[in-house]
Amino acid sequence: MSTAYAALTRAAYLASVRDRTTVFFTFAFPLVFLLVFGLLFRGQTVNDGLPYINYVAPGVLSWGVGNAALFGPAFALMHWRRDDILRLVWRTPTPLPTVLGSRFAVAVGTGIAQAALFTAVALLPLFGLHLSGDWPLALPLLVLGVAAFLAMGLVVGSLADTPEAVAAIANCVMVPMAFLSGAFYPADLLPGWIRTMSWIFPLRYLDHGLTNILAGRADLGPLALDCLGLAAFTVVFGLIAARTFRWSNRT
Repeated sequence: MSTAYAALTRAAYLASVRDRTTVFFTFAFPLVFLLVFGLLFRGQTVNDGLPYINYVAPGVLSWGVGNAALFGPAFALMHWRRDDILRLVWRTPTPLPTVLGSRFAVAVGTGIAQAALFTAVALLPLFGLHLSGDWPLALPLLVLGVAAFLAMGLVVGSLADTPEAVAAIANCVMVPMAFLSGAFYPADLLPGWIRTMSWIFPLRYLDHGLTNILAGRADLGPLALDCLGLAAFTVVFGLIAARTFRWSNRT
């Protein structure tokens, strides 16, 4: 099983880096939003005196990581099923958890690389992000965030049979979530009913946790709840993905 896992992980990695255009925009797209919001609100602060960039950066980073974790596996699953690659894997003694685990490993690696690049750029004097000493706490939060959005991506990839369908479903999920969860606009400034509703989105938990960590006000209690929320979304969408998973379009 370890050999199969290693082979599938390598195949998933090579497939993800082969399309250089996709790789470029995976890392560049969040930076575009950082540039727009960072320059637009440069030098401004929010109610508690914290620089606005400390609200914008975690939100854009959360959205970028979630976007990649959802889109990448969704497109890969759809293509592998359409090209009958999954059906070939199904004929081998490779269980489904091994297939999904390989995708998870690549998604986590991509998410951490995104976070490292994004944070390095946001720390430049042009943007002025202040990084607290609690930043290592962001790592488990990022891993759980990737898991939650990966599970959503597996559902999308199982339901969609064409690239157009994947893009349509994924955008319908990610774009409204970016605004309603506080990723692109501070949640504290949203109407009360939207703030309450925002907790039904996994992006809210990831954004909330990263914002507190980067602002230097990380508390283990709220952070544990954010991690628990992301874990719950992973379980729910993972179960849905397991029920909707198809090895081939012929079944």
